[in-house]
Amino acid sequence: MNAAAEQFDGQPTPGAAQIRHAKTAHPNLAYPETVIASPDFLPRQPDPSPAPHTPVRPDWLALRREDILDPGLPIIDAHHHLWEFPEKSYGCSDLLADIGQGHNITATVFIECKTGYRTSGAESLRPVGEIEFARSQGERAGGAIDICAGIVGYADLRLGAAVVPALQAQQAAAGGRLRGIRNITVWHADPSLRLSASRPPAGVLSDPMFRMGFRHLAPMGLSFDAWLVHTQLDELRALALDFPGTPIVLNHLGGPIAIGPYTGRRQDVFMAWRGALERLAGCPNVFMKIGGFGMPLFGFEFHRLPVPPSSVQIAAAVRPYAETCLELFGAGRCMFESNFPVDKGSFDYSILWNAFKRLAAGASATETASLFHDTAADFYGLAGDQRSPVPAAR
Repeated sequence: MNAAAEQFDGQPTPGAAQIRHAKTAHPNLAYPETVIASPDFLPRQPDPSPAPHTPVRPDWLALRREDILDPGLPIIDAHHHLWEFPEKSYGCSDLLADIGQGHNITATVFIECKTGYRTSGAESLRPVGEIEFARSQGERAGGAIDICAGIVGYADLRLGAAVVPALQAQQAAAGGRLRGIRNITVWHADPSLRLSASRPPAGVLSDPMFRMGFRHLAPMGLSFDAWLVHTQLDELRALALDFPGTPIVLNHLGGPIAIGPYTGRRQDVFMAWRGALERLAGCPNVFMKIGGFGMPLFGFEFHRLPVPPSSVQIAAAVRPYAETCLELFGAGRCMFESNFPVDKGSFDYSILWNAFKRLAAGASATETASLFHDTAADFYGLAGDQRSPVPAAR
């Protein structure tokens, strides 16, 4: 990024500057402890132990609307969910309604969320129902946008070699859409922290049985989506070093925690997170998803504002983390993700993608194409979604 990042579409972007190579705390890390970007960001008492996900409030989201920035830019949404639960649902029609606000989403990648499981049969095969659900949602969507072009499912890799039939069943059910497997391994020693809806045990990535199952991914043409928090990043590095031929993508910036015992310690966490990411970035098979920061664990508390945050505000808050990822991994190993509908409790879909465009405003045309489209297309092997034409200089 360069000085041109200080403006996008004639509007200022607070805190934009060249990517910082100095190994020091970022000057914008005072957020949200001090007011930045707008009077809307008022000092408030943080919730020390929020629920993992924030409820969606359509009336509140409707209080903020923005014009779409750079509406022609091709985008692959590299991480979203669809689900049907008794208490809530978010299907392809809901996603299409969010997408339909004006950004040029060409394809999406569905990430497992434990929905649609079969209710009978072998336990290891029940997640195949989610693959069937995601495929049906994608086929139902039709049209110019390839919904669920890629599917990342769940299979318990701790089954070891016994996971292979489950992986084969998912590939058969996906009709060519299965691209990878995700096992959520979020864990922290403090039991009061509610960081994820899943509660896996400690040390999953080093479990010999997990690794026995993991070794079957690459030979079957599958990648691994990793979701863990900043205190676990060295565990992921050890896995990546031991399996250099398996593509791994780290979800949600690697989860720098800002709640619970980390409340008010954003600078310290940032430095620990950055150091671990610097080590992890040395593994060329590891990629990064930039997004997920609408979840409470990031401590931004967008959902507590009187009106939803603007794209300027979101970009200002997230910039230190996004710039660090781009510095360490490069645009060719980074991709933007919506994490919808999980993050929909914090901001609107169209405003989020405006924020991403502000974050990338100083990137080169090739870097922009990578961040919004090409990295995801290459990583997930979305052959039907051709590489993005390099956009004209802005």
